Amino acid sequence: MNILMGIIGILFTFFLAWLVSSNRKLAFKKWKNIVILLALQLVFAFILLSTGAGQFVIEGLANGFNALLGFAAEGVGFVMGDLMVGEDGGVADVFFFNVLLPIIVISALIGILQYTKILPLIIRGLGILLTKVTGMGYLESYNGAASMLLGQSEVFISLKNQLPHLPKHRLYTLSAQAMSSVSLSIVGAYMTMLDPQYVVTAIVLNLFGTYVIVHILNPYDVTDAEDEADVDDNPDAGKSFFQILGDYIMDGAKVAMTVAAMLIGYIALIAILNQVFLLIPGMEITFQDVLGYIFMPLAFLIGIPWSEAQQAGSLMATKLITNEFVAMLDYTAIADDFSRKSQAMISVFLVSFANFSSIGIIAGSVKGLHDGSGNKVATFGLKLVYGASLVSVLTAAVVGIFA
Repeated sequence: MNILMGIIGILFTFFLAWLVSSNRKLAFKKWKNIVILLALQLVFAFILLSTGAGQFVIEGLANGFNALLGFAAEGVGFVMGDLMVGEDGGVADVFFFNVLLPIIVISALIGILQYTKILPLIIRGLGILLTKVTGMGYLESYNGAASMLLGQSEVFISLKNQLPHLPKHRLYTLSAQAMSSVSLSIVGAYMTMLDPQYVVTAIVLNLFGTYVIVHILNPYDVTDAEDEADVDDNPDAGKSFFQILGDYIMDGAKVAMTVAAMLIGYIALIAILNQVFLLIPGMEITFQDVLGYIFMPLAFLIGIPWSEAQQAGSLMATKLITNEFVAMLDYTAIADDFSRKSQAMISVFLVSFANFSSIGIIAGSVKGLHDGSGNKVATFGLKLVYGASLVSVLTAAVVGIFA
């Protein structure tokens, strides 16, 4: 049954992408690339979710991030002092301390990897490998690898020399990759709210899923002349070690504070909307309940049982209109209400930057590097969220086969 619902979910996702395709005939011609990329998604989903080797890798990554969170707690504890002590004498259960502030430490480590040229080497190597299977140019392959490790703002810095020369369709692909990925600096934060195996699986599957959706929704061919990539994979060249370290520490702090501000604003606004709906005579459901009913058919068609589809749809919609952290916090409160399959599918759906607020972040980041390119990104903002959300839907449908 899982396999049948998974196939239905995958085909339904393809149909939703094809409906808004910029070139439906060319999309059909990309079927070989789509099949290869989908096969890679299925293989990696099987390895990560159903094999001992996959579990070993995930356990190692989870232990590594847990260790980093422990080290981060030393720094947070020194600054926050008694605020870190709970009523029982243990560590206080404060989201800002335990989940957001550790982002600073992981960001600092990313800076060290950048300075030592380890991170650029990894990204360039993955980019070269991806060119063999994606059916796209090196620039799209390089950016796909970079998006998997860097934030949706930082990833465009290495492409600053290319941005002025890129047509709209290639900018769409690069932006979709940034929105469908997550930043390495916040992976540890995700792992405090979701099962690590689903976080890792989502990151890997979203990488290939973005190319699948783009081949359908935004198909194009790249000539050798167009693919002469002038990539600056070391934008921090010339800076000293402590300059780079300080920059990345401050970047991590900005991310932590930005997420905190968004959580305060979005959670409060949702609470207000929920209350407004309850004040309407005869209305006994909240704003989030309504969103759940709207997204309920989508959740069911990709494989989530009908009895759980309304709650799942509510979480999916919450992520779309707010951000993944808000949805994850809502999910952790009701996770036990779902079957294991639904837990897996919802978890992987939540792991990406696909939401409306990301339009402004990506467009603003690109605009800061090249004004004209930023304006182009802003014109396809809604289609960008649509495509990136379909990547999450496709990942959830694939995971549902093995959950």
